[in-house]
Amino acid sequence: MSLDAYKAEFDKAKPQRSKGEPARIGRARDEALSRFLANGFPTTKNEEWKFTSVEKIASRTFALAGSGEADRAKPAAKDVSPFQLSGAFGSELVFVDGRYAAALSTVGSLPKGVQVSSLAAYTAGQTDAIESHLGQVAPFDRQPFVALNTAFFADGALVSIPARTVVEKPIHLQFISTGQANQMAHPRVLIVMGEQSQGAVVESYAGPAGAEYFTNVVTEVVMGEQSVLDHYKLQHESNQAFHIGAIYVKAARSANCSSHSISLGGALVRNDVVAVLGGEGGQCTLNGLYLVDGQRHVDNHTTIDHAMPNCDSREIYKGILAGKSRGVFNGKIIVRPDAQKTDAKQTNRALLLSEDAQINSKPELEIFANDVKCTHGAAVGQLDKDAVFYLRSRGIGLVEARHVLIHAFAGDVLNKLPLLAVRKGVEDVLHRQLDNALRAA
Repeated sequence: MSLDAYKAEFDKAKPQRSKGEPARIGRARDEALSRFLANGFPTTKNEEWKFTSVEKIASRTFALAGSGEADRAKPAAKDVSPFQLSGAFGSELVFVDGRYAAALSTVGSLPKGVQVSSLAAYTAGQTDAIESHLGQVAPFDRQPFVALNTAFFADGALVSIPARTVVEKPIHLQFISTGQANQMAHPRVLIVMGEQSQGAVVESYAGPAGAEYFTNVVTEVVMGEQSVLDHYKLQHESNQAFHIGAIYVKAARSANCSSHSISLGGALVRNDVVAVLGGEGGQCTLNGLYLVDGQRHVDNHTTIDHAMPNCDSREIYKGILAGKSRGVFNGKIIVRPDAQKTDAKQTNRALLLSEDAQINSKPELEIFANDVKCTHGAAVGQLDKDAVFYLRSRGIGLVEARHVLIHAFAGDVLNKLPLLAVRKGVEDVLHRQLDNALRAA
């Protein structure tokens, strides 16, 4: 797809946007599109994309989904809830092909002042909730896919929890593709946590098996002082789909953010997580798990920026690779000159189930302070043959023995998922995926 085609899609969509959209957002769209057209898609000559080619996206022609209800097919129940998480949430917003589907959504009883709604509804008139935050956390000047999302997003989710408010039940944001061929969606998520607020948000992404489409999502998280957020991203797209996602977190003093990333689908997947600890005493936890088989490709890039002193971070990412799949992990920890007493630990491990699977792992530490504790570790290996033999000697079949050991490997991440419903849902999908991968091995 030529860059001119994106310009044509932009011009086509422009009249459909609300006239009540804030002028600043309109200007940001124009600037983002200009930046994207000037820079184009990233290539493997870019260090940040050295091991991931997006040629399969750049060479295809994608079109935006229709803007009306009649243009959107109703997804099947199995596509709406691939992780079987129903009943675990206080509110569930469903987005079909990037646009809010009110008929499929449920907004439960919420504490006073809490906003859980379609982002388009707020850009259309109630701008106070987003004006100072939307587009301010995720920069697009050097991030082509963030620029593309900023230019094209038509809808998404707004979660705003005011100061000193606790939302007891998790909030679920479901993004479903109907699987129309060569269709693209650019949903946006904005989460704003007031000081001393607390909540949990789950984002899930799915589409019908065998469908080829493009999802490009950006999530911005703004955390006030002493706020607590438990965030999940569950990605189970079609194995022929393309998924590019970016999460940007800006945390104030003593804020505590936990982000859990699970990738079990997609032909080409890129997950970027950037967390800036911008206040003293902040805490950040990043957990990640991915399973990839066939010739699929998953790339996880994370950055934890310790900008202030006395902040802690913990990170563990694990990957399971089968067939001729490819995985990439690039984890960066930055400690700024004033960030004394930083305590940061990063762990990355990959399990290769075949000789043709491949992982590129690159841990990075950029330390500009001297009174810190920072460690990182990376390991790549295969299943322990002695352990497999031991289980088989106890009457366990080969596939089941390997399954037990792989589940134990993934347990370090699964056991760190505080929401039991999410943990069980992920384990169920992981079990089915592993069965397919092991039987194909």
